[in-house]
Amino acid sequence: MKFETEKFKQPKLPLAELSLRSKKFYEFIKKRRSIREFNQTPIDDEIIKNAILSAGSAPSGANLQPWHFVIIKNKYIKKKIRIAAENEEEQFYKFKATKAWLEALKPLGTNKNKKFLEKAPVLIAIFEKKFTIKENKKIKNYYVKESVGISTGILISCLHYSGLCMLTHTPNPMNFLNKILKRPINEKPFVLLVVGYANKNCKTPKFAAQKKKIEEITTWF
Repeated sequence: MKFETEKFKQPKLPLAELSLRSKKFYEFIKKRRSIREFNQTPIDDEIIKNAILSAGSAPSGANLQPWHFVIIKNKYIKKKIRIAAENEEEQFYKFKATKAWLEALKPLGTNKNKKFLEKAPVLIAIFEKKFTIKENKKIKNYYVKESVGISTGILISCLHYSGLCMLTHTPNPMNFLNKILKRPINEKPFVLLVVGYANKNCKTPKFAAQKKKIEEITTWF
């Protein structure tokens, strides 16, 4: 099969401009925080749509785009998700989490109560698609987790750039999302993104700003 191609023209910018852009982005993105205290201010749908379109522009294995996004604003569905998530979280805190894991979570003050799932104006359930059904044919997707992970990163960056706050929520297991959101068996929940504006008295741990130094996370050759 022969594919059509088109010429790609990379914008040529002065080195100083490239450096400035990278610095500005770093200064901006490092202010992102995971929050758990949201207010109920509605979010313009256009903002969410643009963020999803940005996420959909991510590179993916064989360009098969193995992701699906479910945007939840309905308060009754959010309540169902909260109840199901809290059931899983209760099992986690009581039986699944190791002592070391619970110790690591202690500074965050988290527990089985997930009221933010109802309080935040928007939830975005991100699903990974191991395969796609097209014209009654099963098409295998490649590098699914890598592709969906990159897409999710772009989504988070766009939402932050748009002035919104969020929390990546991953109760385990998350199969209840398939049932509540009526998603097919070829889709698996990847992450539940809680999106909105920070409550007036919202606080985050001071250590959240303490990221590893570049020497700790890079090796140069």
